[in-house]
Amino acid sequence: MITETPSHYDHLEQMSVHDLLVGINNEDKTVPLAVEKAIPQIEALVAATVERMRAGGRLFYIGAGTSGRLGVVDASECPPTYGVPFDMVIGLIAGGDGAIRKAVEFAEDDPEQAWHDMQAYNLTPQDVVVGIAASGRTPYVIGGLQQARAAGCVTGCVVCNPGSAVAAACEFPVEVVVGPEFVTGSTRMKSGTAQKLVLNMLSTSVMIRLGRVKGNKMIDMQLSNHKLQDRAARMVENELGVSRDEAEALLAQFGNVRGAIEGYQQG
Repeated sequence: MITETPSHYDHLEQMSVHDLLVGINNEDKTVPLAVEKAIPQIEALVAATVERMRAGGRLFYIGAGTSGRLGVVDASECPPTYGVPFDMVIGLIAGGDGAIRKAVEFAEDDPEQAWHDMQAYNLTPQDVVVGIAASGRTPYVIGGLQQARAAGCVTGCVVCNPGSAVAAACEFPVEVVVGPEFVTGSTRMKSGTAQKLVLNMLSTSVMIRLGRVKGNKMIDMQLSNHKLQDRAARMVENELGVSRDEAEALLAQFGNVRGAIEGYQQG
């Protein structure tokens, strides 16, 4: 298990703060290069996900601990960013939502629980299930993927060890081998960073392919605070060549950037 191999550094408690930070940063610099090697695998998972979601499917993330939290974060950011329904991208963590803030002991060790968690959402063969597990051996994730695959779902994963049981349980594995952590076995560090990068790539690419971006703009974002309202007004101004007042009036009338632009152009 590469994620469990000893750190390249030792006697950390004797290092200065500066040296600790430099060491962590040097290790972090290697993560994007590891992700780059996995781009063909990520591309295959994106293509399969887009195909199912265009047909009405949803994207589920399942994971435990840091991996589960990263899935919940990515899922929760899709509705405000891209204006999709809250049940289109769903993050599930072993131990339930309470485990987002406080670890639930042994929750990840039940190979049946992820399947039970997904049943609350009436999982169908149109859906996509992506398991997230740095080690690649989490029973919660393995069991969930096996049962989802047997039910006809597209299955993928994001892991940080090669040849893992999680990867074997799915059709579209993404293996980002980042090597030993700065603190031995602390996979919330490089492994977590790698998983976050891959999830960004997956969900962003999927949403773009589903038509949720125009040019480089989030035209379906929810206008849920003053910052986003201001950004939306500037987007409408620039796209249509109208005044700020006109842009704000269009947003008030149609509710989002896409509606404002299309409504103005059709009018």
